[in-house]
Amino acid sequence: MAKLYQRKMNKEEILSFFTKLRDDNPTPTTELIYSSPFELLVAVLLSAQATDKGVNKATIPMFKVANTPEAIAALGIEGIKDYIKTIGLFNTKAENLYKTCVILRDKFSSIVPDNRKDLESLPGVGRKTANVILNTAFKQPTMAVDTHIFRVGNRTGLAPGKDVLEVEQELLKRIPKDFMLDAHHWLILLGRYICVARKPKCAACLVYNECHFKEKTA
Repeated sequence: MAKLYQRKMNKEEILSFFTKLRDDNPTPTTELIYSSPFELLVAVLLSAQATDKGVNKATIPMFKVANTPEAIAALGIEGIKDYIKTIGLFNTKAENLYKTCVILRDKFSSIVPDNRKDLESLPGVGRKTANVILNTAFKQPTMAVDTHIFRVGNRTGLAPGKDVLEVEQELLKRIPKDFMLDAHHWLILLGRYICVARKPKCAACLVYNECHFKEKTA
């Protein structure tokens, strides 16, 4: 787990932090491949304990055959498993995806909800998944905190917190409004490729000077 530090970034450091990330990548986006809010929902639902690359490998063939709640529900649980069996926890995910598709078809006219309450009523959709959908599909200023963002928030001093909800709330409070919509993508990419768990690549980090990590690597 990332270490918690009392010293937080100040407002000037946070502004510089996100300005640098934005200048380097003005239009960040998810690495999941999708073409509709529903496809994004499916991909995010399948992404727990799996890489985006692994999810894309499974969903691209499936979406060519079935990319609506009706079509995926028609595959049945076993049919879904055939497409996603290379993904971790595929048995549980197949059941949740099937149930989610049935609910979307029968209760929501096959339209992905654009609010947290309805999203979190779907099987396999928790707060993090709902935040990703609200942010990426519906352009709402939410913050989905995964292990990467939890680590970055704590390690850098951007938004220290003892659990993901606390880090989420700190990020929502501390990130300037102008950066909020894209902040999730910048932070996850930073955590995935630079601020990695075991040997962070501090020397290659754009925000080295703003970061408060006490054990920066050369």
